[in-house]
Amino acid sequence: MNSVQVGVLSLQGDVREHVAALEALGCAVRRVRRPHELEGLDGLVLPGGESTAISHLARTFGLLDPLRVAVASGLPIFGTCAGMVLLADRLVDAKEGQEGIGGLDVTVRRNGFGRQSDSFETDLRVAGLDSPVRGVFIRAPWVVDVGSEVEVLAVLEGDAAHAGEEGGRIVAVRQGVLMATSFHPEVGGDLRLHRSFLDLVRAA
Repeated sequence: MNSVQVGVLSLQGDVREHVAALEALGCAVRRVRRPHELEGLDGLVLPGGESTAISHLARTFGLLDPLRVAVASGLPIFGTCAGMVLLADRLVDAKEGQEGIGGLDVTVRRNGFGRQSDSFETDLRVAGLDSPVRGVFIRAPWVVDVGSEVEVLAVLEGDAAHAGEEGGRIVAVRQGVLMATSFHPEVGGDLRLHRSFLDLVRAA
C-alpha cells in the first residue's frame, strides 16, 4: 500500500483513539492544532467529542476557515460523532452561534439519541462490510435527511427507544470523499471503517 499521511484534528475529544487506529493500519499520523498543520495531508479525521467545544476552539486557533477550504478542495475527511455534526451542512438543535465546517449535504440532529446516560452499544450492518460493526453511541447525533448525492451506509433499526417508531435512524453516510458516523468506530479495536476511509484517501 502507498504510504499516506492523515491528520487528526486534536483540539478536543477522542484524538488518541483515532491516532492509534490509523497507526495500527500503517498510516503516518499528524495531530492538527494549527492551520499550517493541514498542509500536505492526504486525509483528515474529525474525532468525537463535544461539537460546540471543538467548533469554538477551531475558531480560536484560526482553523475553522482553513478546514472549510480543505473540504472545498476535496480533502478526504472522516467525521465521527461530533465530527459528523461539524461536517453537516444543516443542524437541528444547534446551540446559538454554533459554527460548523460543512460540506456534507445532510441535516443532523445534535445529541439526537439523548444525554450521556442514554449512551448505548449495538451491532450495525454497514454497507461494504461483510459482518456487523459494534456501534458505540455516546450523546450521539443522527442524520435527519440526506441530499441526493449522499450514500447511506448504516441505519439503526429496531429498539424504539433508540431508533424511533419510524423504523430507523441514519447513522453512517458517505458523500464523495467525505465519510461520517454517529458512533465511535475508534472504540473497540475494529479497524474496518478506518480502513474504508484510507481506501477513499488512496483513491482520491
